Amino acid sequence: MDTRTLKHFLSLSDTLHFGRASALCHLSASALSRSIKQLETELNVVLFVRDNRSVQLTHEGMLFQAYAREALAQWDLTRNTLLAEAKELHGEVSIYCSVTASYSFLYDILSQFRHNFPAIEIKLHTGDPDHALRRVQNNEEDISIAAKPDALPKDLAFKPVGISPLLFIAPKEKNTLDESLLPPTTTEQWSSIPMILPEGGVSRDRLDEWFRQKGVKPNIYAQVAGNEAIVSMVSLGFGVGVVPKIVLDNSPLAEKIEILAIKPELKPYEVGLFTLEKKLKNPLINALWCQIKTNTPQ
Repeated sequence: MDTRTLKHFLSLSDTLHFGRASALCHLSASALSRSIKQLETELNVVLFVRDNRSVQLTHEGMLFQAYAREALAQWDLTRNTLLAEAKELHGEVSIYCSVTASYSFLYDILSQFRHNFPAIEIKLHTGDPDHALRRVQNNEEDISIAAKPDALPKDLAFKPVGISPLLFIAPKEKNTLDESLLPPTTTEQWSSIPMILPEGGVSRDRLDEWFRQKGVKPNIYAQVAGNEAIVSMVSLGFGVGVVPKIVLDNSPLAEKIEILAIKPELKPYEVGLFTLEKKLKNPLINALWCQIKTNTPQ
């Protein structure tokens, strides 16, 4: 089967940029445009609205995007099952995680796997961990590494690989912060402290619940995407933040940070791998999944 046209379509639908998509597909922009035009002709619908400045998916394009992801996933499953029957596993597995997770977990996860299955190519993407589960559920990635939410979506499988406490952190050099308020103990003190909070995700959910239980309305100085950025802003003296210990352990700014002894402590992160339950039927993904030993390093 020739699945190139579907891959061309998905590259353009993900990037919404002919130049970037053509580079990913190793095509010229004009060749990519012809491929998309041919697909639209076969379907008899317009998939993209494009002009000199922008590219946007139409409603029909959004519907076809879901089909294309599912079709390619099914094709990969069938092809890899046949290869497994022939005792020959080769292909590609995509993994999504934060930069910190790549430092902390990828070596242990992949070192033995690469030795046992050298023909399986790993395609790694890094980014905001808050997007990790959604990218797997949308078939954009095969596997992601992230913190387990308190309520795991039913379509996802999870394998734990580590535990990381959630820490309240403050700058060592207080600058604009009132040192008499650190660490905060009363409701009034907590309401006065400027907080650097994550925009969303597991840690934000736990922080919101923690503040509710204390009856505190936090004084939010900034809401930040990415734990590394929280460490940066706290180190500059803008406020108090909360990050997983693994982030602080890998941060070049760790020496500029003070860990606050706050009670009650936040529930720690359980970090692990996520994939769609149905994708565990894929021999490539199952090979990686089964090789991972569950452990809980601090």
